[in-house]
Amino acid sequence: MAETASNSAPSTTTTAEAPAPQETKKTTEAPVRWADLEDEASEEPSALSEDKGAPELGVENLKIDESKKINKFLDEPEDSNIKAVTAGETPYTSAFTFEELNLSPELLKGLYVEMKFEKPSKIQAISLPMILTPPHLDLIAQAHNGSGKTTCFTLGMLSRVDPNLKAPQALCICPTRELAIQNLEVLRKMGKHTGITSECAIPMDSSNYIPINKRAPVIAQVVIGTPGTIKKWMSAKKLGVSNVKILVFDEADHMLAEDGFKDDSLRIMRDIEKMSSHCQVLLFSATFSDTVKNFVSKIVKRDHNQLFVKKEELSLESVKQYKVNVPDELSKVLVIKDRILEFGERLGQTIIFVRTRNSASMLHKALVEFGYDVTTIQGALNQAERDKIVKEFKDGLTQVLISTDLLARGFDQQQVNLVINYDLPVKHDNRVEPDCEVYLHRIGRAGRFGRKGAVFNLLCGDMDQMIISKIENHFDSKIAEVPDWRNEEDFKAALRSAGLL
Repeated sequence: MAETASNSAPSTTTTAEAPAPQETKKTTEAPVRWADLEDEASEEPSALSEDKGAPELGVENLKIDESKKINKFLDEPEDSNIKAVTAGETPYTSAFTFEELNLSPELLKGLYVEMKFEKPSKIQAISLPMILTPPHLDLIAQAHNGSGKTTCFTLGMLSRVDPNLKAPQALCICPTRELAIQNLEVLRKMGKHTGITSECAIPMDSSNYIPINKRAPVIAQVVIGTPGTIKKWMSAKKLGVSNVKILVFDEADHMLAEDGFKDDSLRIMRDIEKMSSHCQVLLFSATFSDTVKNFVSKIVKRDHNQLFVKKEELSLESVKQYKVNVPDELSKVLVIKDRILEFGERLGQTIIFVRTRNSASMLHKALVEFGYDVTTIQGALNQAERDKIVKEFKDGLTQVLISTDLLARGFDQQQVNLVINYDLPVKHDNRVEPDCEVYLHRIGRAGRFGRKGAVFNLLCGDMDQMIISKIENHFDSKIAEVPDWRNEEDFKAALRSAGLL
């Protein structure tokens, strides 16, 4: 991306109002997996291969091993699928109230008054003591969508900042600008009464462009942004990191994956550690592949805490999944128009996921011709257009959103009750293999925070049948079938079974 991406929104104090939070590079001819738009290109040759500094950890250390030091004080009986593996001798105890975390009165006011929280969620009760208790060890955390993981690292950043030090102290890196903006909104709302300042480091349109050499040094105490922009600011000495106490990777599996932003992320992490050797690193995501676990084992400190959800538990029980067999592409459109949206518009908002930009444009045109008011988001749009579409959907001005996998991860909207997989997610370099991680993130857009939701997978042909079968085998879960795509009563029965009618 050109240098125009180096600008960002101006530094802002967290007293600004924000919408309520929602617990919300390889080049191939096919679109890159779920993030259609690349971040900024690297400005200098990578020296990653030369850096052998940190001792490697065995990848077995990143697996749940019952023989290792499982912290029983962090296990809740009703949530036994979450396991905490702690390092060192620090005692950790689950926090059943926010008061037990010794938070400032200003932060507690933000949690209760602004966020309307009553008590920590299960994942928060277990992870927050590990984040907030000295000596502030690194944390690798796997938590399913809607579990409250955004609150975990947001609260961690706010609690570590010294409001009197006007310099960057907390950094959060996200794979997309949409996720960065959303996380900033959560942080500003939660920290409204603290006076802590924050800034968003994301690619901007040329209309807002300021040359990097004309930018003022960043003095915001929390910076949330995308890896390319953050690395560029650091390289230009506009973003100082000598006071950074906490570094967060949201959607860490994508950030550190081979086809993601691994090089930028690793350089940012190592540059910070050179200047601030005691910086705490938090890696949060819903999924961690074995490849990423192996990579993470090389970059986290030897003493670190772990929090993992067992693979077989990585599902959303509040979301009912269905498969719908159709004879052709037109039938997919008709099912959406006559069967799903006919009832779905009265139930809440709907996200329709497609595989390519062309499919998004085609489906948008078809539904508009049938009289539906839909919006579409994909990476070819400029940033202002993408921001506008997301805001309109979050504000409830539009009910149906068509999206590529740009919004598969981390997009929180409480009113989304239906997700439609117009195209099943497949690996962009192997179209006969499902991308099960993206599937998990897609279905996670429905049924946020335990609310009811339904997912309809539209299947057309033997290839789709094979892919959905592999998804079922991966999650060891059978997906219910809607008997007849033409039968209105079958869809009503499916929605009733999902608790939506």
